[in-house]
Amino acid sequence: MDREARQTVAQHSKSLRYVVLFLAFWTLSTPSASGQTTLKLATLVPTGSIWDKSLKQMGEEFKQATGGRFEITVYSGGTQGDEPTVLRKMRLDALQAGAFTNTGLGMIDPSFNVFNVPFFFESYEELNDVVAKLTPTLKKRAEAKGFILLNWGHGGWTQVFTKKPVQTVAEMKQVKLWTSAGNDNMVQWYKANGFEPRAMATTDITTGLTTGMIDGLPTTPLVASLFQWYRQTPYMLEIGLAPIVGAGVITVKAWKAIPDADRARLVAAAEGVEKRLQADVPKLDADAVTAMTKAGLTVTQPTDPEWRKQFDNLAKTMRGEQVPPDIFDLASKARDEFRKNKKPAAAK
Repeated sequence: MDREARQTVAQHSKSLRYVVLFLAFWTLSTPSASGQTTLKLATLVPTGSIWDKSLKQMGEEFKQATGGRFEITVYSGGTQGDEPTVLRKMRLDALQAGAFTNTGLGMIDPSFNVFNVPFFFESYEELNDVVAKLTPTLKKRAEAKGFILLNWGHGGWTQVFTKKPVQTVAEMKQVKLWTSAGNDNMVQWYKANGFEPRAMATTDITTGLTTGMIDGLPTTPLVASLFQWYRQTPYMLEIGLAPIVGAGVITVKAWKAIPDADRARLVAAAEGVEKRLQADVPKLDADAVTAMTKAGLTVTQPTDPEWRKQFDNLAKTMRGEQVPPDIFDLASKARDEFRKNKKPAAAK
């Protein structure tokens, strides 16, 4: 074969490679042959739980509403990793959506840490009112970070589960207490105030309890029951630290790829999740305490006034450190207005 012929073959070969690469990219970047687009959603919630069922119902409603053009695949039970891992995958477009707890939301934007402030809220009614007032601001902050907030979701109210009975602050300071990995400020606060924090992923809690790396953890009764953590932590300090406020989010990239009319359908389906959880989770949380008590859980009450002093101190340090001052103040104002307006009604 002469030189000119070899060059011609090489050019054809090169062109063929470009065509193959283009076709491969096109195939990976477009919906399936059926015209269906799949959105992948990951979450830590246990498979078969109320949250899992509600998310899958959302997916089915969205699929039906779009005539099958869109489908949501829900990966529950932490199968896609802990919340920091899920966020990384979303930023890489390996996942398009997630249902997060306070922890993951705080990694999107620190404004969501306002829901971690201990003893900040006194009731679900108060919480719901404040959340409604904060939602427009929090949506803007999430979108600025590349995420669209679709809906809120209740996780219950945090109590403290331990291997040995705890009623005082001094006793709690002897507990190797789980705290979420990635929140270094919270870890440092615990240490500075004499506690023994052990930072690890939520997906490692069962292993931590089994190996003795941790002796206790703050969580909701419903979650403790579903994950069976209470079997290794048979004492619950009924202290009501803070609500677990979750939310469903989708990446801005995935959101923009959805036609406007279908976005409205997704929002409607997501709002259904919010309404179901808002109505059902508080009751299920209380029912979980009853069921676990029958199975051997011992509920203790705090006997030390030092609890309020310790956590009031934490709340003060969280403003500006973990929660942006404007968000903290906005939430405080909304909460105080709710309490002020509620008192006359309660007196009737």
